[in-house]
Amino acid sequence: MADQKAKVELESAKAKVSEEVVEVIQTGRDLSREILDEVFPKVREHFQKLGKSMELAILGQSMKMNGDIVILEVMGHVQEELALKMKPELVRIVRELGGVNQFKVELELKEELESERNKLYTSTDKFNFLKDKHAALGEFQRRFGLETDF
Repeated sequence: MADQKAKVELESAKAKVSEEVVEVIQTGRDLSREILDEVFPKVREHFQKLGKSMELAILGQSMKMNGDIVILEVMGHVQEELALKMKPELVRIVRELGGVNQFKVELELKEELESERNKLYTSTDKFNFLKDKHAALGEFQRRFGLETDF
């Protein structure tokens, strides 16, 4: 008898729970470029206070938006790993400061392009490169008898 009473109470409790409909109302706003631009200096300040210079370098690179997706451009695999680690904190800070609904942060890996120019190894190479860039150096070299090889 006690078992039947317990079953009835359990079933009525389940019925009450299933009857209650919980409506979740999102009080935040959708993320836009304007909101991101408004909040971003505070985000950078947060990472600066924590002394996270590598994360600041990532945040200093270009950023795109595609709907509710923020796309961070990272250079190389080291920055990619750091960005993956900082993503949750970045999302949390932007949501708190901007009062925004959920959004995603994605990474776009930009490979560093090797310079097609020859690397400047010797002093003569460096000086000739600068002389091509700034004609006055050629005049200084002639007037003062400057030599790069000594």
